[in-house]
Amino acid sequence: MTEIKHDALDEETLFLVSQTFKALSDPTRIRILHLLFDRELSVTNIAETLDLNQSNVSHQLRFLKNLRLVKYRREGKTIYYSQDDEHVMKILQQSIDHACHH
Repeated sequence: MTEIKHDALDEETLFLVSQTFKALSDPTRIRILHLLFDRELSVTNIAETLDLNQSNVSHQLRFLKNLRLVKYRREGKTIYYSQDDEHVMKILQQSIDHACHH
């Protein structure tokens, strides 16, 4: 088992941790991250799959990108997104597993 450090957390670490949980506190962002768990999709694909408008999806992806939870690549005029943080994806998967385990 990994040893947990109990040192005081610096302000930057506290901020990043709280922002990560903020990202995971929004149902739309959870749905987007879950969709990107093991694949790469365009904004259009995400919007269509989740039945959301593209501007909402773009807004949420910008939030996730700023936290480095998703990354993107451009192919012509299309931008494809994928997950960019295995640690957070593991937290998300464990949270889903926890919620499904009554």
